Amino acid sequence: MTLENIKLDIDYVRSQFPAFKDPLSKEWSFFENAGGSYVPQNVIDKLSEFMTSTKVQPYAEYPMSKIAGENMDKATELFAQMINAKKNEILIGGSTSINLYVLSNALRKYLNSGDEIIVTNQDHEANISPWRRLKEIDAKIIEWKFDLNSHELKISDLENLITKRTKILAVTHCSNIIGSINNLKKISELAHKNNIIVIGDGVSYAPHGFPDVKKLDVDFYTFSLYKTYGPHLALLYGKEEILKDLPNQNHEFLENNYPYTINPGGPNHEELVSLIGIHEYFENLYKHHFHNTNLSIREKMEKINEIISLHEEEVANPILEYLSNRDDLKLIGKNKIFDKNRAPTISFISNKLTSKKISEILVKNKIATRNDNFYAWRCLDALKIDTSDGVVRLSLTHYNSKDDVDKLLFALNKIN
Repeated sequence: MTLENIKLDIDYVRSQFPAFKDPLSKEWSFFENAGGSYVPQNVIDKLSEFMTSTKVQPYAEYPMSKIAGENMDKATELFAQMINAKKNEILIGGSTSINLYVLSNALRKYLNSGDEIIVTNQDHEANISPWRRLKEIDAKIIEWKFDLNSHELKISDLENLITKRTKILAVTHCSNIIGSINNLKKISELAHKNNIIVIGDGVSYAPHGFPDVKKLDVDFYTFSLYKTYGPHLALLYGKEEILKDLPNQNHEFLENNYPYTINPGGPNHEELVSLIGIHEYFENLYKHHFHNTNLSIREKMEKINEIISLHEEEVANPILEYLSNRDDLKLIGKNKIFDKNRAPTISFISNKLTSKKISEILVKNKIATRNDNFYAWRCLDALKIDTSDGVVRLSLTHYNSKDDVDKLLFALNKIN
């Protein structure tokens, strides 16, 4: 049986998320996943178990402490395998913004006065501001601007920006407004030919399929775990050969103990352990759809990624088509998902109503969404969209159903 013949069992998926049974949330169609996803029961169970039995300082010899430490290590190891990394190549921190800020401070060692850092105007601010702040050490900031017609980042434009002084490139894997998926592998190839360190922001990509960081060949990659069905934490991957060379940003006694050197304070213990529940959820999802159990964790993730992508394409394309056919609404980005060319993160504006007014209408119809600039104000500014009113964003993930889409389209028809 080929992957094309295997469809995501949406009823099974939704049965794993308590929000779809909860008296408050079950009446709503949830289209705010890019702001933070629901969590499966596995994650809740792991969090509860930790708080009930092992909420003590970890890594001592008594059983509650020993189990706590073992589960913290297990969570890190499982996530490393899910993205095809080594355990000592990932760290779990409080947020993507914090992780990138600490990383930017550590990477100062590679910069001399006049060296150049390329950032985009398509990114979330988390992958822009930390690098722009390095102007204070006389780094030169170069902006890679997306094309105003296609809304895409063109690699040919990047080629024209690179010079012998370019040292760092910070780029999004997927825009949280436009939805475009950038060819991070090709971008990395170009950058590495010019000895440039690449930082990929996968916050808007990872919820739709955990990446293989080795295939992407990025030097650093980050995403938010609270948007990938977990608690409010974030993951940062870094190539081992670079991590071990970075200056310590943590306690002095942790010198040379990477990746802790760039993870001051470390993660919240109970939330870290709950990440085991994310792996359990995807493992169960794999077993529900496939029979071959002799695959690695990463190989299983790749198969799950495929059926998730097919489902998301199926539910998102009717929305994209609808918005494209409305004369009074302007869709931002590609009007169809094909061969993973964009994520089901859909933004639009109206030429009649404010984004806030549209959001209010949708919410009255039990469509959970919102209007905002979503910390991508440079992107909206380039598109000449009012950053205070922002866009209406409809962000789907694999637990959104056709019924959700039908309810949304019905509500959108009330906007005139």
